[in-house]
Amino acid sequence: MRGMMWICILIMFLSEAWSLDSGTNENTSLKPSTTSPPKMFLVRRKAVFNLGSDAYLNCSDKTWSETMFVIWNIKVNNKSCKIAFSNDGQSEDTCNDDKSLRNTSSGQSYLHIPNFSTDDVGVYKCESAFKGGNENYDIDVTLTVSPNISAWLELKDNNMVAVCRAERGNPPANISWSYTGNLDSVKTQNDCDGFVTVESYMELPESVKPENLSCIVKHMSWNQEKTVIPELKKASSSISTGLWIRIVVVIVVPLGIFLFFLIKKPIS
Repeated sequence: MRGMMWICILIMFLSEAWSLDSGTNENTSLKPSTTSPPKMFLVRRKAVFNLGSDAYLNCSDKTWSETMFVIWNIKVNNKSCKIAFSNDGQSEDTCNDDKSLRNTSSGQSYLHIPNFSTDDVGVYKCESAFKGGNENYDIDVTLTVSPNISAWLELKDNNMVAVCRAERGNPPANISWSYTGNLDSVKTQNDCDGFVTVESYMELPESVKPENLSCIVKHMSWNQEKTVIPELKKASSSISTGLWIRIVVVIVVPLGIFLFFLIKKPIS
């Protein structure tokens, strides 16, 4: 009987020891790993540049001492290409134009686009790898062009109409009037080269003096809005043609009648 008691005590002791060991193993497996994956950042943004300006696009604020490689995948209006460089001296450029990778005075990499034009509008994707992670940028690059503005007054169906025009801008200009009257229409014309012309028409009531009317134009490329006072448009070519017809009728017809009677007059 005493022997059976010692056997039970021994079994209970071994069970507790095994339970303690299992608990230790389980807790160890739940501990987080000290090795974390590299950090990855994805940034989407827009960039706007003036026509003919030098454009600068950056992919990271890391210096070359921290960077392993930089890759620009570029998709513009008429082609796709790549510009890349690594810290071991390897480089690639399939764009074969004036775009280039450069460094700032502090050693940060950026893409330089000289004389920015409509051919440079598109999506620029950049990947920059550095010690501890990488950064990815999707940059939607667009162009801004200041429009040429003009305004005038013209007669239409015996009514005075004011016209304001913002020609060949990008993006389209916004046109408004100092008088909020009968806005006839706004016409937008998209040119094949990406520029946009906007025209706004307003019919003027007799109570509004044309000299008190002004056209207000806003555009992204300007810090302030611009104001134009419409002036009466010069006589059109159709009016000039009618004037010439009247002159011909007044002069030629009497002359023809005179010559007719002169020829018919009998010679004595």
